[in-house]
Formats: sequence, structure tokens, C-alpha cells
Amino acid sequence: MGSLLDVRSLGSKNESYIDFVKQLAIGYVNAAREANVAVVNGEVAELGARVSGYGPFNYNWGAGVVWFARKSRMLSGNEIKCGDYLVGLKEEGLRSNGFSLVRKIMQSTYGNDWHNITDVTTSGESLGKLVLHPARIYARAVVDMTGGFDNEPKTEVHGIAHITGGGIPEKLGRILKPTGLGANIYDPSEPPEIMCFCQTIGNVTDRESYKTWNMGQGMIIATPNPDAVMAIANGHDIESKVIGEVMEGPCIRIKSKGLDREELLF
Repeated sequence: MGSLLDVRSLGSKNESYIDFVKQLAIGYVNAAREANVAVVNGEVAELGARVSGYGPFNYNWGAGVVWFARKSRMLSGNEIKCGDYLVGLKEEGLRSNGFSLVRKIMQSTYGNDWHNITDVTTSGESLGKLVLHPARIYARAVVDMTGGFDNEPKTEVHGIAHITGGGIPEKLGRILKPTGLGANIYDPSEPPEIMCFCQTIGNVTDRESYKTWNMGQGMIIATPNPDAVMAIANGHDIESKVIGEVMEGPCIRIKSKGLDREELLF
């Protein structure tokens, strides 16, 4: 993100640009504090149709990660066992993926000002606010569970899947791949309102939804001790529940909570 001097040099006398940047910076700092991390770098993001931005103040905001870990603490997925429970950490929004499909659906239905519409949602919030619902940050809870870099683990964790691009099939499938095991997701969380709304107006199938969005669980933890995992999550004000179990075979089975409520096989 450019410095305030960069923004001032745009040649506009409209000082509201500075206010926009200030709001972004405050949110950036608050998120880093919540996750207990330092932000020291960035990346080139894939912007697609958004490269030109929208409205009076357009910006490109990317981020990156610099990390280090003890090899003995890294979760490779090799420890996952048949019968491990899968605990889903609740997510109320889109997190960071699936926005391209959401924008396509919204723009084709309501036009470029879709984000200001308020009379079509059950919550009464604007579509823009629903789409931009802040993502839940799980970092502190997960560090408590695993012990992080050098603290003692508070419970046994065999694998962690962050449900971002590709949804449960891709991200959970990735941590199950080393063992060749599969999963039976028999009680996933209810998807957020925005996902059900997009399914309805965009004719998006449950299958596509679970391959695109998190559908209500931002992270899935494989563990033999689900009660301990859920207790730690609860201590960080994160809603969680057992959503399924690890099973033999490479198949991922999901009892959908989308509009069709069908059983999905991946």
C-alpha cells in the first residue's frame, strides 16, 4: 500500500482519500494484533476484472507471509488416522475466496451498484456489507491447540485445512492426500446468508458452492480429541462443532447444507 505522500501526490484536493487509507491501515493493524503476527511484506495479487477498481477511490491491496517453523511441529497430514474427528471452525462470511463468482452474480442481476441494495436480504444489511463481512481470525486459537513454535500443545492435532479457494474438496483433500484417506462430512455448518442468496439468484448448485466457498466452516481440524479442540476454540469466542470423521478411501462425502441439501461426492 502506498504511503500517505503517494496518495497526496495523486493531484486531487479531496482529502477523503487520506481518510480511506487511514481506515484501511487501522483495520490492517487490528487484524495483525488479533492474529498476533507481524506484517512485513506484500505480494502481487491476481485482480482479474477488479484491476480498474470501482468508485472514486480505487486501490490494489496485497499481502504476503514470511514464516519459520520447527520441522517437528509442522503438520504434514501424515499423522491423520481413520476415525479422527473433523472439527469445523465457524465462518460467517466469504473469507478471501469466491468473490469473482459473487460479483458476476450480483452485477448480472443488479448492475454495478449492487453493493448498495438493502431490501433483498433477510438481515436488512446491504449486499456490500454481507459480501465484506470480516473474516474470523483463528491464529491464536490454533497456536493454543498446537503449541505454536515452542509452547506445549494443549491437545492433539493431526491436520489443519484452511478452507479457502477450492473449498472443502480441495483444501481438506490436500491434507488427506498423504495418507490416501477420505472424509465423511455428515453435519457441516449452515452456510452464511450471502452464499445461500447467491445460490438462489445465480442458480449455483450445491456442488459448485462447496467447490468455491467455505460454506460455513473457515477451517477444519483433524483430531482424536474433538472436545479439547472445541473447548479451546470456545475460549477464543470461536463457534465450532464436529462436522464429520476421517474414513477409509480417497472419497470426500458431504451432506450438503446448501439449497439442494443433497449428498455430494468428491
